[in-house]
Amino acid sequence: MQGIYVNSRRPKSKKEVKEVIATEPHNVFLEATSIFGNEYDGCITLAPDGSYTFVGPDPHTSRKFYGTITKRNGIIKVS
Repeated sequence: MQGIYVNSRRPKSKKEVKEVIATEPHNVFLEATSIFGNEYDGCITLAPDGSYTFVGPDPHTSRKFYGTITKRNGIIKVS
């Protein structure tokens, strides 16, 4: 599970993540949290194609919602 930031802060809900992805995807950043590595860390628009599972609002202290961001051929979806 990766952490996520929207507009330089933790999102309040998965709905907020969806809204920002739809209008300003360049303001969504994934945070690598695995001690084993191999997780993307950075802006979702620059991420390689694939699926990214996130937890929010904070992966370390508060896990209230979960979601998956899928990026294929420049199209980004949240589920």
